Amino acid sequence: MAKKGLWVSEFRIESGLNCGGHAFATDGLLLGPILEEFKNNRSALGLELMELCNHALVAKGFKHFVAPPEIRLTVQGGIGTASENDFLLDYYEADSTGWGSPFLLVPEATEVDEGTLQQLATAEKEDYYLSNASPLGIPFNNFRKSTSEAQRKARIAKGRPGSPCYKKFLSSNTEFTEVPICTASRQYQELKIKELKEKNLPADLYEKEYDNIVAKDCLCEGLGTAALLKEGLPLSHKLTAVAICPGPNLAYFSGIFSLKQMVDHIYGRINVLNQVHRPNMFVNELGLYLNYFKNESNKYLETATVQQTRYLQKFQTNLLSGIEYYRSLAAGLKQGAWSFLREMKEDLKVMEGLLLSIPMPAMEGAGNQ
Repeated sequence: MAKKGLWVSEFRIESGLNCGGHAFATDGLLLGPILEEFKNNRSALGLELMELCNHALVAKGFKHFVAPPEIRLTVQGGIGTASENDFLLDYYEADSTGWGSPFLLVPEATEVDEGTLQQLATAEKEDYYLSNASPLGIPFNNFRKSTSEAQRKARIAKGRPGSPCYKKFLSSNTEFTEVPICTASRQYQELKIKELKEKNLPADLYEKEYDNIVAKDCLCEGLGTAALLKEGLPLSHKLTAVAICPGPNLAYFSGIFSLKQMVDHIYGRINVLNQVHRPNMFVNELGLYLNYFKNESNKYLETATVQQTRYLQKFQTNLLSGIEYYRSLAAGLKQGAWSFLREMKEDLKVMEGLLLSIPMPAMEGAGNQ
């Protein structure tokens, strides 16, 4: 954008995994180290962007900047307490923070139908999970109790997996057709399952491939249904199933809250967290990345190429560097600066051990390039 003469005034940094909706995991780069880099290089970033922007503006005959305009640094992803919020603002010098998923429990702020609201208000930690439901092929933070998930399973049980595809917003696959179709559609899943059966795979491999196919769900319809139900608006093709995509941080909030209550929680005037043990946001994110890395390693363990092995090694190295960063951060802050950081030490030690225990393909044993 700067090369085209457009100034970006806000950089929003979001956790790759501790978020709602689609999850875009980094190669093990954690939120804290990323924020530290922005904090340390904020001025240099502004000067570099101004130089690029001015070059484009002069070339187009426009006035150029004589000083870098304001750059706002904002952050979101798994924030759950006032002390965490304050730490992001004070230590990392963020201009503001974003809270998303907890507001799903605030009827004044979000369009969630009554049935789904009650499900979220009484959910357990295990009800929030990273899924393969998105037809885009990107990991998707999902909710096990949703009526959309129940509908998906019911269709499988009836021998009719997949969804009718009316809106076609996510139609992008051309494996079997010239016109793109959606991988969550009944048309695609029937064709894909037919192809799978012709491979005559062992039962365990067949089940694994089958589950990957039928995991895809219709988001075009499901993500909009909650608002239609709440407002009493006409339903598309009478489809009532609701898909919803809260971040895993919602596991620590139970109940239904007013807007005032949630705002009071954010600013530390009250506490609306439930009784589930909650490590701080950085530790929670690290745990999510450990699970993600374990799944990635298992995926490639037996047949890893050199490239895949290097990817896993880089991922592990970045996680270890992140753990060391948090360890040094906790040690370097003044007493009382943030109590949770002092509690991180044991969590970091345990997670480091878990990370090092995850099996990794050896470089010399990697398969084809």
